[in-house]
Amino acid sequence: MKTIKVFIFVLFAMCTVVAKSQNVVADSTGYIVNVGDMAPDFTVTLTDGSKVTLSELRGKVVMLQFTASWCSVCRKEMPFIERDIWQKHKDNKDFVLVGIDRDEPLDKVVAFKKSTGITYPLALDPGADVYVKYALRESGITRNVLIGKDGRILKKTRLYNEKEFASLVAKINEVLK
Repeated sequence: MKTIKVFIFVLFAMCTVVAKSQNVVADSTGYIVNVGDMAPDFTVTLTDGSKVTLSELRGKVVMLQFTASWCSVCRKEMPFIERDIWQKHKDNKDFVLVGIDRDEPLDKVVAFKKSTGITYPLALDPGADVYVKYALRESGITRNVLIGKDGRILKKTRLYNEKEFASLVAKINEVLK
């Protein structure tokens, strides 16, 4: 028990040092943004070469999925995002879903998209520059951030948990009524 307490203390201290060095305060999951915050703006390039700027999507409900080909939890979650969110809302002009692939080259992201069978857009995030606007660089993925029409964060999820995912789907359904 003492070893676990020491490990938790050291882990907390490490996270605190990292957060202070970045002048941010992270929650227990590594997020540096909170529900109610304005979502940090960014521009990403999709795998088809087009660009998306978050602030230009104001007036729409936006879901960001932070992912990577090496992430087994991402691969587990993506079919559910495809089926329960994207296929249901892809034709809704008030909804945008963008998967943001963390720090991988175009060819790898295209192959990842094909191997998972998803049809929603994937974007490149070289250097994880977009990711670090939302979470500590050292924190893991998969992460989903739901942003309201006003640009404020409505919901955040981390890893894949059926109950939490269901609450994300319910929140999307609710705000798109």
